[in-house]
Amino acid sequence: MKLTKEQQEIYDGKKGETYAKIMETLVRYGELFGAEEMAEVTGKYGHLVTSFGLKVIDPVYKLMDELISAGVVSKQKFTMDPRPLDKNVPSGLVQDIVFYKFMYSEQKRYEKQLDKLGLMSKDGFSCACYFDEQGNKPGKGDILSWAESSAVVYANSVLGARCNRNSGIIELFGSILGCVPKFGLLTDEGRKATWKVEVKTKKLPPAQVLGSAIGMKVMEDVPYVYGLSEFLGTELTPDVCDYLKNFGAATASNGAVGLYHIDKLTPEAKELGESIIADDAKTYVIDDAEIQRVIDSYPVIWKNVDAKPKMCFIGCPHLSKNELIGWIHDIYEEVKKNGRRTTVIPTVLTAAPGVLKEIKGTKEESMAEEIKLTLSYICPLMYCDNPLVHSVPIITNSNKLRTYTSCRFYEDDKILEMITGKGRKKS
Repeated sequence: MKLTKEQQEIYDGKKGETYAKIMETLVRYGELFGAEEMAEVTGKYGHLVTSFGLKVIDPVYKLMDELISAGVVSKQKFTMDPRPLDKNVPSGLVQDIVFYKFMYSEQKRYEKQLDKLGLMSKDGFSCACYFDEQGNKPGKGDILSWAESSAVVYANSVLGARCNRNSGIIELFGSILGCVPKFGLLTDEGRKATWKVEVKTKKLPPAQVLGSAIGMKVMEDVPYVYGLSEFLGTELTPDVCDYLKNFGAATASNGAVGLYHIDKLTPEAKELGESIIADDAKTYVIDDAEIQRVIDSYPVIWKNVDAKPKMCFIGCPHLSKNELIGWIHDIYEEVKKNGRRTTVIPTVLTAAPGVLKEIKGTKEESMAEEIKLTLSYICPLMYCDNPLVHSVPIITNSNKLRTYTSCRFYEDDKILEMITGKGRKKS
């Protein structure tokens, strides 16, 4: 790989052995994917995916100690994925003991390490770091050193930034050195669409299901999607951005999509049109029957498929302020309409710390408290992805959460009906 003079000096050890190891790691990583040079990181902040203090990832903590001992400080501050723990989220005594004493026992130690390396703030924990309330929104064309699949696909597709789907630690190394290997989605060629997806449904498809269908079909390739702008329009309004956030998260978790283009809507599609579609692009047609086929294909892995749900998570990825307020109002109104005082299933709405601060003291917070909704900054995936919770029948409207855990997926309308007791005898 061709390195600049400064990069070569780091590689040769002139800044010390630890910095040399970091540069060598990035060089080897880039060479695996055919990178011939490094690209300068121009985004203001990084984003790290490994936000959880799991006891079993001791090598990570040893690595962090080595970096800190060597005086390493990240060139750019960084945000993190959500914390795995929140005492406000319903849990039993055994769960609390396991979560706090065993599984995530290193959380406090780990966060102290992150703070020394360059954590942006104590509230910088969200998978949706690009929300205005979280302060890590890159600009069009910015080169990023991020991990977290849903954040990467949103930054690439909706914001027009450039970032590969990096793994944990690799993204930290890029932030430390201020450079990343130039390949894949950092290049013009790598951002060309190799699939043309034609949406031919009678109404706007559910974002989580459409994203799932496309992700499973194209896998890590780049899709160019026709037909959505007929439903969404051609401007990136808050509602449209919410839709694309959830759509993108499903493409990234049900497949491995790092970038998508929406005809007449997303930045590069509006600017470059069909010129960003590769000549040999394949075609995938999605109609109403295909949407239903995808929904029907989801396995139910509960031990008892007829079990009564004991919990519901909404917000994976984290809800925007717009979504959070909308869900609170919808749930509150349905609960009251059904003559109830609370939801019939304990329900957790997860959102970024900055978003939760925005509704502190508002009528929405009071409404949520009245009907016993839990508002949390937690990562639902980290809460659910363990043997203790696998046996608990949990429902969600998130395809990402469904994919990685034993949670059962339902569309928004059905979720609302289930948690507010519509059609059920009052208790």
